Amino acid sequence: MRSNPFEAISMLTTLPFLLIYLSLTALLVHDDIRYGLLPDKFLCPLLWAGLLFQLCIQPDFLPSAVAGAMIGYIGFAVIYWGYRFICRREGMGYGDIKYLAALGAWHGWCVLPTLTLLAALMALLCILVFSLIRPDKGALKNPLPFGPFLAAAGLCVGWKTVVTLPL
Repeated sequence: MRSNPFEAISMLTTLPFLLIYLSLTALLVHDDIRYGLLPDKFLCPLLWAGLLFQLCIQPDFLPSAVAGAMIGYIGFAVIYWGYRFICRREGMGYGDIKYLAALGAWHGWCVLPTLTLLAALMALLCILVFSLIRPDKGALKNPLPFGPFLAAAGLCVGWKTVVTLPL
């Protein structure tokens, strides 16, 4: 059986993007767990790499990716500012807003509700487990980095995309 030479070219162009996605995601998770921050030095390249990936590999999907970045940013920004206005304190960091925008660039706007719900459910499960392990209410008082849950949800919803890419 002969292989198509274009499949090899497609694989060689797709793989670096996936390595960038996974590397930046790992760095973001590390920094959010360790320092409670999602730095722009990782978020901005992740967002632009997602848009460039769509432009180069899946150009028909680029409008969905641009909409995903915009909707992800605006959606979480509305929640951020609404909570801040009502409660007079931050409920999430601004890095989470930019991270959802970057994930929207990679995965498109259609998966953002699923991605966000999945991340929230994973965070809730984590809080419940911490509450059972340490019932002194410390799990509810300490801030919980949301970036790792966004990363896990992004990998979950993006798995279908990775499987269908020509690797």
